[in-house]
Amino acid sequence: CRYWEPSKGEIRKRKQSDNNYLNMLRTPLFLLCAAGAAAFAPQSSLANSRRTALRAELGDEVKTAAEKFTEPGRNPNNPALPELKGDYDWDEKFAADPDWLSDNVPGKVVLNEVELAAQVSALGKLEEEWRKERLNEEYDDARILGWTGMAETYNSRFAMFFLVVGLLTEYWTGVTIPGQIEEMLRVGGFIGPDF
Repeated sequence: CRYWEPSKGEIRKRKQSDNNYLNMLRTPLFLLCAAGAAAFAPQSSLANSRRTALRAELGDEVKTAAEKFTEPGRNPNNPALPELKGDYDWDEKFAADPDWLSDNVPGKVVLNEVELAAQVSALGKLEEEWRKERLNEEYDDARILGWTGMAETYNSRFAMFFLVVGLLTEYWTGVTIPGQIEEMLRVGGFIGPDF
């Protein structure tokens, strides 16, 4: 019994169609991989540290340049704002308004020692709570493995990347995503061949 063998012309046509198909896939897959790689690039603080160092070096020059270009009648600290001349007395302006508070205004109230101690204690508790939050955030940012925000971000990026790759492969080849998974398991040797 003799096995059927394709002719040389058929082999050449098949190779050409395979090459055309591969050329059609290469460019979009390359662009997709490049875009995906950019999503996984670590966010370096090197650029931020260089920017901060540059600001520290040029701080005095920037201040003198701002002083040179401030217009008269503008605030020297913030040239976008008008210049403030003296302290304005708002109490005098709105003294006739019954809704205007002039007694027990926050920031102008004189506290006794007991109220001041209670306020300091409450602020100390708040500061301790925020310090613990900050330490927890720093600890979570430093962790690499486990249920961390960075691990969840990478997991979601990988999932979206491979979903897009699966959908594009299904579009180009006509093989569904479950069919692609089955093919990968067969190639990997996890599923035996069909006899």
